[in-house]
Amino acid sequence: MAAPVDDMFSLCVEPSKATGGVEVRFIDNTKGKGLFAKKSIRKGETIFIERPLVCAQFLWNAQYKYKACDFCLRALETAEENAQRLSGIPGLSLPHPELCPVRPELHQTCPQCQVMYCSSECRQRAADQYHQSLCLGPSQDDPDHPINKLKDAWRSMHYPPETSSIMLMARMVAMVKQAKDKAHWQKLFSYFCSRTANEEEEIAHKLLGEQFRGGLSLLHSLFTAALYDEHLSRWFVPEGFRSLFALVGTNGQGIGTSSLSQWVHACDALDLSAQQRAHLDSFIDQLYKDIEKETGDFLNCEGSGLFLLQSSCNHSCIPNAEASFPDNNFLLHLNALSDISPGEEICISYLDCCQRDRSRHSRQKTLRENYLFTCSCPKCTSQMDELDVTSEEEEEEEAEAEGETEGDEMEDEMTDV
Repeated sequence: MAAPVDDMFSLCVEPSKATGGVEVRFIDNTKGKGLFAKKSIRKGETIFIERPLVCAQFLWNAQYKYKACDFCLRALETAEENAQRLSGIPGLSLPHPELCPVRPELHQTCPQCQVMYCSSECRQRAADQYHQSLCLGPSQDDPDHPINKLKDAWRSMHYPPETSSIMLMARMVAMVKQAKDKAHWQKLFSYFCSRTANEEEEIAHKLLGEQFRGGLSLLHSLFTAALYDEHLSRWFVPEGFRSLFALVGTNGQGIGTSSLSQWVHACDALDLSAQQRAHLDSFIDQLYKDIEKETGDFLNCEGSGLFLLQSSCNHSCIPNAEASFPDNNFLLHLNALSDISPGEEICISYLDCCQRDRSRHSRQKTLRENYLFTCSCPKCTSQMDELDVTSEEEEEEEAEAEGETEGDEMEDEMTDV
């Protein structure tokens, strides 16, 4: 049975608008719940905007000096500071600096541990929800503090690019610890899809990688030492910790914020002469080339969060909606990619554009390996799929990639010997 409407829509920016446009239905035991349109939705329309139940910046992202608000993940560097760091050009100056949305004069820090926030409101909300339980105070840089030992263990097992974070789980514990109505918050977390014990074990191994198959027990031990709470004792037994780990790994939605990206979008909206536009576009193009050379694809402040309503969206290889974060914070906008009719299921894609353009064989392989399910969307079940049979070129690429992986593993083994 679907979760109560008041809970599922409680974190939407406009709950009444969301409830009038979509509904959550139970589909079957295999797919679980799904999100369906209650009215016609036009291409480009924002279906809803939602806050996460909980979110956290990735640990490696923070380690590499990507500055984000500890509560809402808003990027804290100015666009110019962001561009200087990413490009490796300290003296770089951006034209039109007034278009940068970051306001450093509003930033605040926790007086005990110096964690940064974009505003006094975010600092207070963090303190009220979880930070009192997680604040390290003067032990912020103490490697022997239990929470720092947990962070270090995670970083040693989960190299970038990260897809989840142990601190998302830590904040879940802290939120229940600090909540007056602990049962209510535990109920909200229970709405996220659960897996069988075997699936949970497989998800844990996928997240950690084969070389850290035994790492889950170490994380469990450190997690318990740092955060144990009797009200959540079921989360701290081995089976409960594994379930929590799988819940975060399965339902976590990536969040990316960037002050530079917002500056670029603001530049795109400027009313300029043809010559001025060409000059600005040339500057931006060169900037991204410099960034790609210096930093590669790691452009954003990145983290993950759990979104109650968005988590109801199932995957399709031909999605009719997509999630984005245009406000430079944790607010998720679900936008329609095509016209959606009343009663139609609203689906997003777990694959990027390049992956969706590959054959059914490749799509299914990626989904099985990373998300543990076989897709049955119209594109995957249609006999008219143009890429129904894997091309020889694609098979050769996959075989070559697998061969390189095996070769790397053999080389590692030889090095160890």
